[in-house]
Amino acid sequence: MVVSMVLVGQSTLNLTHTVKAMVYLGLGAWLVWRALATTAGEGVSHPHARFGPANRVTLIRLAVVVLIAAMIGENIPSAPLVSAPGAAWAIVIVATLAALLDAVDGHLARRSGLASAFGARFDMETDAFFVLVLCALVVQSDQAGPWILASGLMRYAFVGAARLWPWLAGPLLPSKRRQAVCVVQITTLIVCLGPIIPPAMAASLAALSLAMLTVSFAIDVRALASHRSTHQEI
Repeated sequence: MVVSMVLVGQSTLNLTHTVKAMVYLGLGAWLVWRALATTAGEGVSHPHARFGPANRVTLIRLAVVVLIAAMIGENIPSAPLVSAPGAAWAIVIVATLAALLDAVDGHLARRSGLASAFGARFDMETDAFFVLVLCALVVQSDQAGPWILASGLMRYAFVGAARLWPWLAGPLLPSKRRQAVCVVQITTLIVCLGPIIPPAMAASLAALSLAMLTVSFAIDVRALASHRSTHQEI
């Protein structure tokens, strides 16, 4: 992790940042490889012979998110953000870059004709991890209370609940609403990390985005429940 080592050398970050970044990236790469290997030859999740440019962009985005994730537990960012505005703005800029890359991979997948269920899942899980990381940094910066972690954990709670109630793992139609809420969630959390945003305002913005995400999940759960009822009647 050359970038992490450069950051350590140019800031007050410790070598633990590099160690954590390597562990996180290694775990992420293993999960990606495992997902590909599990479906190899099945022609379902990733039916293409190439990994594809879109998945490479998502992998780069994951690496950027990992660099941000490694700052959890470090002395950057710390409260109040105005005490180290340069570091805070650097995080905002890097996080914004990761968010902008999210608009690239889907376009590349469609343009290259290499769209797949694996790519869509890879993109979604990277988004979920990104939201959780941003939530943790917002809490670390004292821009909002620990309750904002609910935004980052909601996706994982949903997946866990689906193991108990399999009908929650049913298919959902593509939704512009779901995409919009994801964009709002990530954008709001990045804004909350801005050193010019006072904690009271950041907490209000975070609460609003959490409410939107909760409503979005509730709509999906209701839709899945209605499909379950329909199938039971049939």
